[in-house]
Amino acid sequence: MKLKDLGEFNFINRINRTIKLSGQVIKGIGDDAAVLKYTKDKYLLFTTDMLVEGKHFHKCDKAGLVGAKALSCNVSDIAAMGGVPKFAVCSVGFPGSLDLKYADELYGGIKKIAQRFEVDLVGGDTVGSGKIVINIALIGEVEKENLTLRSGAKENDVIFVTGNIGGSIKLRHLNFTPRLKEARFLVKNFKVNSMIDVSDALLADLGHILKESNKGAAIFEKTIPVSKYATGFDSAVRDGEDFELVFTLSERYADRLEDTWPFRTRLSKIGRVLNGREGFSLVKKSGKSEKIKPAGFTHF
Repeated sequence: MKLKDLGEFNFINRINRTIKLSGQVIKGIGDDAAVLKYTKDKYLLFTTDMLVEGKHFHKCDKAGLVGAKALSCNVSDIAAMGGVPKFAVCSVGFPGSLDLKYADELYGGIKKIAQRFEVDLVGGDTVGSGKIVINIALIGEVEKENLTLRSGAKENDVIFVTGNIGGSIKLRHLNFTPRLKEARFLVKNFKVNSMIDVSDALLADLGHILKESNKGAAIFEKTIPVSKYATGFDSAVRDGEDFELVFTLSERYADRLEDTWPFRTRLSKIGRVLNGREGFSLVKKSGKSEKIKPAGFTHF
C-alpha cells in the first residue's frame, strides 16, 4: 500500500494508535496543539508546522512573506486553543546555492511576526536540502479555564466563523493575520465549546470538530462569508489556508457575542450543531438541504 492510498488522516490515526502517553499529557494528537501539564493555573501548548517549497509556497514568492507564514501558521494554532504564543524554534533546509539575500529576508519575515506576537525565537537547526523546507515548533500557554478543544461542541451550539472564506491562493495564504486577539476575546468573555483554525478548508476543519465531538451540523450557504477572491462557493469551502477561526458556543450567548464583537474582522453565524445521527448537511440558498462530506486539502 502507498501513502496516497491510505490518506493523510488515516496515516495520522495509524500513528496515534501506537503511541502511549504519560500522565503529563492532557491532549496529544488530534487537536491544533498538544496540551501538557504546566502550572496550577495554566497548561502548556505545543504545536509545529512545516512548509515545503512547491507545496506551501513557491521560490518566486517574496521570502519575507514565506517566513511570516511559517510562524503565523503556528500562532494560528495556539489561537485556536485559546492560548498565547511564547517560545519558538525554527529549523530550515536550504540549498547551498540559495542566494543569501533570500535567506536573510525569510528570517526577517519570521522575526517580524515574532515581534508582533511577542514570541521569543530561542533556537533551531539549519541543514542542506534540495528544496527550501521550514519547520517551526511553538510553545504557548493557556489558562486552564480558557482551554478550547475541538471535542467540546454541544448539540444546538451556534457555529461561527471569522473573516472571509476562499481565494487564499491569491496571496492571502502568505499574508494573513492570525486571529489571536479575536480568540483571546472569545475565551475571556464567553464559554466557547469548541474551536479550530481553518487551514485545510472550512468543510474539512469543521468536520474535525464534528468528528472529535461526535456531532453533526447544518450550515447555511447564504450566511457563509465567501471571499470576493474565491472562484465560487464550492472552492471557497474546500480550498483551505484561510487561517480563520471556526468555533461553536451555546445559542444563549450568540446574540451577545454579535452585539459586543469589538473587531473589524467579520463575524458570521453559519450554522448549528446537531446530534451525531443527523450527519453533516448544507442548506442551499434555495432552502434545499443536501448531505456533504468534510472535504478539503490533504497532502497525499
